[in-house]
Amino acid sequence: MKDIFMFSFNAVMPILILFVIGYLLRRIGFADENFFKKANAMVFKVFLPVLLFKNVYDIESLSQINLPAIAYCLCAVLVLCLIGFITAKLTAKSRNQTGVITQCTFRSNYAIIGIPLAETLGGAEAAGFASILSASSIPLFNVLAVILLSHYSEDEHNASVKATIKKTAKNPLIIGVLSGVAAVAMRQLLPLNEAMEPIFSLQRDLPFIYSAISSIAKGTTPLALIVLGARFDFAAVKGLFRQIVTATFMRLVVAPLVGVGCAVLLSTRSGFLSLSATEYPALISLFSTPVAVSSAVMVGEIGGDEQLAGQLVVWTSVFSMLSMFAVIFIMKSTALI
Repeated sequence: MKDIFMFSFNAVMPILILFVIGYLLRRIGFADENFFKKANAMVFKVFLPVLLFKNVYDIESLSQINLPAIAYCLCAVLVLCLIGFITAKLTAKSRNQTGVITQCTFRSNYAIIGIPLAETLGGAEAAGFASILSASSIPLFNVLAVILLSHYSEDEHNASVKATIKKTAKNPLIIGVLSGVAAVAMRQLLPLNEAMEPIFSLQRDLPFIYSAISSIAKGTTPLALIVLGARFDFAAVKGLFRQIVTATFMRLVVAPLVGVGCAVLLSTRSGFLSLSATEYPALISLFSTPVAVSSAVMVGEIGGDEQLAGQLVVWTSVFSMLSMFAVIFIMKSTALI
């Protein structure tokens, strides 16, 4: 029991420590908001795409990907969207809160927290599967969020769904994943040498480039989490207590129960899914991490209760340390990871 506790503790605490470091750096005036805003853009446009590319590139073959598991994850996201929508209709005080609460239920901070967490829990193979999963889950998050926020916004000049879907296709994270998929696919088509290896390998033939990519990938997680902590604002907001509690509960309790719980049942009881320590870390990361930081940015751009969206980023991130610990502890106790 002690070993399981320490495994769970060691998986979550590095995330919390980096959060705190970023938060303290901002509070002591080490850098201003503009600096951290630019750092956040750099993480999103450079560091994360490189990390995703490397994780996918390190997969030996695309045939190793568990497609039923990916299909399950996407279906679970749609189910959570429906549950969140029903909950939002019952608890939202105004129209522009409906999309915000629904988004919080199904949309996780998968890129920044989820993929590094999956690697911590399951190693390189789990990180590779988690990166492939991001190629479908991140676009789905964005499309669902755009439709909901646009429809339930009080802003008459909402961004069109078509334009935002097109923008999503140009998302740096998607580009990073698809570049990795293309590289792996091309590698499968290359002729083999006498050692039965592809005639070209980035690691073997261009080691200085692979080394640079690896260095950037290694620095992604600490930088991303420090920047995330620095941008937190714990200012109290009157009149939003009920909405914050409801949405946080949906994100950190309901989402893991539906996403991870149903997957375990379908895999261990019915045999409908075949999941292992390669896939479970990605599911934990997809359904147990806090709401995406970019969700608040999207609310501000499309129109919605931006104050509520910002608070949900803060409070789901804070309490996710407890929920992630609980989920990891249970999964480790049952020898699923």
